[in-house]
Amino acid sequence: MRPETRYTTSDAIHIAYQTFGRGPDLVVCPGWVSNVEYGWEIPEWARFYEELGRFARVTIFDKRGTGLSDRDVGAPTLEERMDDLRAVMDASSIPAAHVFGISEGGSMAMLFAAAFPERVVSLLLFGTFACRRPQPDYPWAPSPERRQEFFDTIE
Repeated sequence: MRPETRYTTSDAIHIAYQTFGRGPDLVVCPGWVSNVEYGWEIPEWARFYEELGRFARVTIFDKRGTGLSDRDVGAPTLEERMDDLRAVMDASSIPAAHVFGISEGGSMAMLFAAAFPERVVSLLLFGTFACRRPQPDYPWAPSPERRQEFFDTIE
């Protein structure tokens, strides 16, 4: 059974989220693209969610501008998206949680942990990056050509 999609607001923007499982609270900050309902259609994601729900009360959400959350929001700042995370936690009555940032969601998770340390039990990061473009002290970021290949593949 799939969890019910609920909505909360953050700065008058509707944010879609779902909560499922039992155990300590774990909030998943999604990467670049997400959809809380369509994610259950992808076998790998469904299995991942089910496994997380075996040991935690999991809350997933679509950042503003993605998935089932309001889309016509311009280019949201990291701070605005961080407020979406706070709004979802408030709507789910989560005073503090383990916060799991995936890819782009890792930056939001780190900023949230720094801004609201009392609301973060632990910070988990997967596939998160320090910079989106190569820098002298961070040569591991994808080159502009590699990024374009990725965008072309998605398109």
